[in-house]
Amino acid sequence: MPAPSGRPACQPAPRSRSMPKYVAFLRAINVGGHVVKMDYLRALFEGLGFSNVETLIASGNVIFDSKSKNTRAIEQKIEKHLQAALGYEVATFVRAVSELAAVARYKPFGDSELDIESPATLYIGFLAELPGEQAKQKLLSFATEIDDFHVSGREVYWLFRRKFSESGFSGALLEKTLGMKTTLRNSNTIKRIVTKYPR
Repeated sequence: MPAPSGRPACQPAPRSRSMPKYVAFLRAINVGGHVVKMDYLRALFEGLGFSNVETLIASGNVIFDSKSKNTRAIEQKIEKHLQAALGYEVATFVRAVSELAAVARYKPFGDSELDIESPATLYIGFLAELPGEQAKQKLLSFATEIDDFHVSGREVYWLFRRKFSESGFSGALLEKTLGMKTTLRNSNTIKRIVTKYPR
């Protein structure tokens, strides 16, 4: 029996390919008297040609699809657009959902440090580039009984073993020590994103 017109016999129907999904972590978009509503922010991202744009938890976490596979180019595109629209700089750190899944799985500290009875909190700092070895060693020199640090790729893992108010460290000092900008997220936020958007 001849194959139906329009497709040769034995050739499977083409499957649609979904675009890669990314998460943009925005640094200090709502500080210094600035307030950017989430619906406006989503519209700005849609104006860049991104699709399925969503915000999660706060306006500093934007999830979207893009045809591009160059995360650095995406970061620069977003930063330029936000600077023009908002009138101030918003450092942007983009990770593919698959990259973020690896970040969430990574365990730089022992399980006992973050078990349910532990008062400790783990924060993850995202960087645009790999920090130099000298900067990493300088950061590790700030480790105390309260604060501990680990660097893997473009992520910094900062463990608070007690309350944040007891820490002698800060996000500003983290940036100064590394010599580059970063934005911090609670590791629970990262796990929540990964759970909601599996790769």
